[in-house]
Amino acid sequence: MARRNASIPDASAVNAQWLIQLRWAQIVGQAATVLGADVLLGVDLPLYLLWAVVAVGLGSNIALAASVRRRGRADGRVLAAVMALDIAALTGLLYLTGGADNPFGFLYLVQIALATVILEAAWTWALVALSFLGFGLLLLLDHRPLTVSPHTRAIGVWVALGVASAFIVHFLLRVTHALAARDAELAEAHNLAARQERLASLATMAAGAAHELATPLGTVALVAKELERHLAGHENRTLAEDARLIREQVGRCRAILDQMAGGTGAAGEGLVSQPVAEVLAEAMTIVRPEPAIRTSVTAEVAATVVNLPVRAVTQALRSLITNAQDASPAGSEVLVSATCRAGVLAIDVVDRGRGMSAEVLARIGEPFYTTKQPGRGMGLGLFLARAVFESIGGAMAIDSREGAGTRVTVTMPTDAAARAQRGRGTPRATNAPAGGI
Repeated sequence: MARRNASIPDASAVNAQWLIQLRWAQIVGQAATVLGADVLLGVDLPLYLLWAVVAVGLGSNIALAASVRRRGRADGRVLAAVMALDIAALTGLLYLTGGADNPFGFLYLVQIALATVILEAAWTWALVALSFLGFGLLLLLDHRPLTVSPHTRAIGVWVALGVASAFIVHFLLRVTHALAARDAELAEAHNLAARQERLASLATMAAGAAHELATPLGTVALVAKELERHLAGHENRTLAEDARLIREQVGRCRAILDQMAGGTGAAGEGLVSQPVAEVLAEAMTIVRPEPAIRTSVTAEVAATVVNLPVRAVTQALRSLITNAQDASPAGSEVLVSATCRAGVLAIDVVDRGRGMSAEVLARIGEPFYTTKQPGRGMGLGLFLARAVFESIGGAMAIDSREGAGTRVTVTMPTDAAARAQRGRGTPRATNAPAGGI
């Protein structure tokens, strides 16, 4: 789960913003209603008193907005007090314009609906009681009569119902959308946490395997070297070549284990400043010469300096390039391109292979899932590469269709240190892949 930091707004601040928006709309509506009744309908109204009430709402909303902007949050008691002020102001406006006979009494429901969304239950019930009391006073006290025709009163009821309904529906839809977005965020956080746990288990297993296998592999390498030396003059040269092959394969196993144990990605690696051109060049070291790799990077992008955990990023990119080479037919080429915009570096790796079906694409990137022949990959490359880019605030997307090749797009901030300011939370599961999927 992502940790909270300064870039994530406080829940009370979000609630306050909702209230501020409603109050701006409310103030504009009150002013428009007063003007419309006075200018268009010619209703005799106590304009000075009405404008004074509107001014109180305007001033209090400016003060609330300034407080939230300065403090970054708003106390629940403050929000409740502001909404109580709105109920009092609405009661005053209704008292000056017909009392309980004024059809805009529907607007009490807007205040109650909004209180239900942004306040605790106790404050909400307090505002319900205050609204009940306010409307009761309008029924009991003598109020300024509203001298309008029945037709105008009917129009007022119609408009009041529409305004109240619009406000309630608008904010309930906002709540629904906010809950849906929150559910999506929680699901993504859950997926990231699950990937982190899987990678942590893999890292622990790899470190243990590297430690346990180091001694027997060293013994095998030593014996193979001695055997190769003794067979150097033997008439059967095949035996010496077999001994040399054993030693080479043992060395390969040691290198893979060392990378699995020590190359745990960006989590413990410092940030290094390098031009994009050097990052790509380093990512393309050790890769096979065929299929050929063609780069498409403008001089401006190539010279852009990025601040990243370069070793982890280049190993992850190398894994993607190796995958693209494995998928590409002989004689074709792999295209690697890069763009940089608004502090985000985007790198595309495109192959001309057979592509993937929708079923394979849905599973690709899962640990230990591979489409390669046995012995060609463990099914960890894409999983670990995605973890590297996500750990620095980036992302990886795969677009593939059968018969049309595959495009892997990775994005990452040019300054990985900025990820802490984007609310990404603790570093996600990271490792630097060495092989393919």
